[in-house]
Amino acid sequence: MREIVLGTAGHVDHGKTSLVKALTGIDTDRLKEEKKRGITIELGFAFLDLPCGHRLGIVDVPGHEKFVRNMVAGAAGIDILAFVIAADEGIMPQTREHFEICRLLGIERGIIVITKKDMVEPEWLDMVKEEVRDYFTGSFLEEAPLIAVSSISGEGIDQVKTTLDRMVAGSDFSEAYGPFRLPVDRVFTIKGFGAVVTGTSISGRISLGEEVVIYPGNQRGRIRGIQVHADDVREVEAGHRTAVNIQGVDRERIRRGEIVATPGSLKPSYIMDGEFIYLSANEKKFKNRARVRIHLGTAEIMGRVVLLDDDEIAPGSTANVQLLFEEPACAWPGDYYVIRSYSPMITIGGGRILNGGAAKKKRFRESNGQVFEIYKNGAADERLLQHLKEAGPAGLTGDELAVRMGVFGKKLKKVLDGPISARKVIVVDSDSQWLLSAEVFAGLQDWLVAAVARYHRDNPLKPGISREELRSQLTQVKSQKLFQFMISDLGKRERLKQDESVVRIPGHRVALAEDSGKLRGEIASFYREAGLATPTIKELYARFNSNSPGLIREILEVMVRDGEMVKVKEDLYFHADALALLKDKLVNLLGERGEIDAQGFKELTGLSRKFSIPLLEYFDRGKVTLRIGDKRVLRERNK
Repeated sequence: MREIVLGTAGHVDHGKTSLVKALTGIDTDRLKEEKKRGITIELGFAFLDLPCGHRLGIVDVPGHEKFVRNMVAGAAGIDILAFVIAADEGIMPQTREHFEICRLLGIERGIIVITKKDMVEPEWLDMVKEEVRDYFTGSFLEEAPLIAVSSISGEGIDQVKTTLDRMVAGSDFSEAYGPFRLPVDRVFTIKGFGAVVTGTSISGRISLGEEVVIYPGNQRGRIRGIQVHADDVREVEAGHRTAVNIQGVDRERIRRGEIVATPGSLKPSYIMDGEFIYLSANEKKFKNRARVRIHLGTAEIMGRVVLLDDDEIAPGSTANVQLLFEEPACAWPGDYYVIRSYSPMITIGGGRILNGGAAKKKRFRESNGQVFEIYKNGAADERLLQHLKEAGPAGLTGDELAVRMGVFGKKLKKVLDGPISARKVIVVDSDSQWLLSAEVFAGLQDWLVAAVARYHRDNPLKPGISREELRSQLTQVKSQKLFQFMISDLGKRERLKQDESVVRIPGHRVALAEDSGKLRGEIASFYREAGLATPTIKELYARFNSNSPGLIREILEVMVRDGEMVKVKEDLYFHADALALLKDKLVNLLGERGEIDAQGFKELTGLSRKFSIPLLEYFDRGKVTLRIGDKRVLRERNK
């Protein structure tokens, strides 16, 4: 069953760790330096068993401004926020920054805990409560329970437990869908066991023995052990604070910010589309391509924010952006991110990932707004079609599409069924479920048909373009399988026709111009009159005194295709009537004598060896004769 995770937030020294200890009896400050300095530096973890029967996982985050990156890492995966404000200080700088971070991460539920009530007078406490209520007006904490406590005396602690019990009991415990994902917030080694990572599992489930990949480093390993709050378990679901012992990986290569996940469920990318909220508390405008710190899950990655519609935006603005990472990152649509300025390091904005594997977009394009609107508010099938459209001629496999959408298995199949049935999605290969946008597919096919038509126009005496030449022109398609799939589909719909290795428009006929038609007739008469004493190509050129030998060649090829001429070998053509008469004479002679040699054939034709030998070989290829030694006999079918 899914566990609910409570996270703390608030200014340094406002009593977050003391509150957790008062609630659970667990001191989350485990480091020697934390004990010495009296502040939380790293993430701390605890749990609370509630009367409703559920165990509440707790993440205690550092409040000091120097450790905000650790705070953001801990806030990823929080279901309920315990926002802590000290009664003796009220709203402070990290109060504001932590709260903005929690809003940007999409946290929607929480309680407000005013600590150190024993250190102030009642009137002061009432004033702080009023200040806090005013501050949270209009936010998700506006109506949140507000409880004043003393972690030293224990006053108010039971009320916090009762409130949390009520909130957890009313929570949705359905497991987050999809493959397993666990953003890593700690990495260490246990002697004899190897690498151990910890984090809050944010989707799916995993069991002992299953294979995992650590993204984006792509280390592959196997689950050797799982612990939830120090208890060994065989399986863990989304929402649990989890420690995982992974076999077969290099611990030195694992870093905070990487994600332990089901193989194939993530794809590293340097570019993501996102919705960016630039906080109203900022003093300056945000400029395009500003270098920033991008917090995604438990990762902090340097990068730039590309404003697609503006050169700069004012505080309080929302913009469509592309996040350009300086190292690869992984996300699903709907994951939240936080932006902190490069220097000074303060939280300036954040938002939601819309496409975790985006292609680079050109700025100031009207189409960008339409695309982002689909990603933000479109139905699942609209988003699916948009992902395929952006993928272009390369298309996407079913697995790749699942990662782009963050929708897997039966859910994805259900989304796909409609568009495939309506032929809005083309299945190029059913085995790998290679999918192409029908719009992209139609565009490629239109290009093919236009290219063949253009070839006919430029080469009117040729029957069509060779298949390989056509494919070489379609540079945006690298796959032979896709090219053949398109040609076959165009053939079924009678838009193209493939004759062996030649592709043409159905109904295309070689058409000679009027002057070329006249020349063809003259060439035909010339060869017909010559009979077996056929002219050479040079004699043909000389006879017609042509400055266009290419045209004569094309006319000859047309005549060969039409059966009027026969090409015996390169540069040696005979009129078809002459060879038909010769074939009859040869068949009759062999019927009487049974065989003939090269000398006998020369005497039959009256031709020199230069012409008679190619003719003998021509009749061999045509299966009229069969060569046995230095003689020819009649093939059985001609007897």
